[in-house]
Amino acid sequence: MKDNIILIGMMGAGKSTVGLELSKSLINYKLLDTDSEIEKRTNRKISEIFEKYGEEYFRQMETDFLKEICKNNNQIIATGGGIFEREENRNILKSCGTVYYLKASAETLFNRIKNQTHRPLLKNGFGAENIKNILAKRETNYSKAHIIIDTENKPLYNIVNAIIEKEKF
Repeated sequence: MKDNIILIGMMGAGKSTVGLELSKSLINYKLLDTDSEIEKRTNRKISEIFEKYGEEYFRQMETDFLKEICKNNNQIIATGGGIFEREENRNILKSCGTVYYLKASAETLFNRIKNQTHRPLLKNGFGAENIKNILAKRETNYSKAHIIIDTENKPLYNIVNAIIEKEKF
């Protein structure tokens, strides 16, 4: 298995934030945010890719990107919320490093993201009930992560420290 830290979970789980804080503590690790990297490479926002090409096209871009980056070590990979839904992606990520599911309740997730406009799934009156339904659907796959970290009502430093402790640095 490669020596990478992979963060999965729903939008609003804190993958990007936790990844950034981890990268400050683990200076030999490079932070990669899959959504940000895809946006840089395509010069388009994720929401634009969804609108213009559809979700399946975007999901294939994610898979192709994972195949490329998982050849490397010493990375913190903050993923998009739906990336772990594809079996191929789960297999790639689980062989690429330790997969951490950052878990939070639907209510907490919704409260964290409700004012953000850049998320494709938040368009057209998307609400707390939608988050609850998506989370219920994805929970089976998220639970296949190597380690589950409950982020509910936990300060950022506790989450980061829990991951560092599990990695045994």
